[in-house]
Amino acid sequence: MWSFLVSLFRNTPLVEEQNPMKKYLIVGLGNIGDKYENTRHNIGFKVLDFFAKKEDLTFETQKLGDLTTYKLKGRTFIFLKPNTFMNLSGKAILYWLTKEKIPLENLLVITDDLNLPFGSIRVKTKGSDGGHNGLKDTQDKLNTNKYNRFRLGISDAFSTGRQVDYVLGEWTPEESDKLKERLEKATELIKSFGLAGINNTMNSFNGK
Repeated sequence: MWSFLVSLFRNTPLVEEQNPMKKYLIVGLGNIGDKYENTRHNIGFKVLDFFAKKEDLTFETQKLGDLTTYKLKGRTFIFLKPNTFMNLSGKAILYWLTKEKIPLENLLVITDDLNLPFGSIRVKTKGSDGGHNGLKDTQDKLNTNKYNRFRLGISDAFSTGRQVDYVLGEWTPEESDKLKERLEKATELIKSFGLAGINNTMNSFNGK
């Protein structure tokens, strides 16, 4: 009887939706409100909004953020735009990781980076916050700096003492023209993260 039960168990397919490894939390960092919508600091929101429009997804306001779900080849991507403002991003991230039982390695945080040329892509599995308040709070709330982050370069084309004005400033017409191609690339990157894994994604997209 025991051998029969073991054989039966081995031949019973697992229900894919119950496997947490198939679920991913993709977080775009930004600030809520119309005045921030087209600012450099909101590139995380912009990436997710672009993806959602492309795939006909609709965000709904839930606890600590706006969310939508995207399914692809057996994977479930939960997109989150925290409504806690940038400096408290980690609160929303921790809440939804816990609620959806998503393992930390399936988290990807999308943010702007002053230290990279405009449009440059840098995906990493760990690192410092680099002075970015959204990443700082994420690290504090998760109690680790070992989480996946996707940084999009916004360059450092500002004069001394004008950093805040720059990151909270809107894209120039020239930047806006070039941004669509970068957003397309970001969409491909997010899909790759779920389908091919973080290491293959880093190899395929870093520096592109």
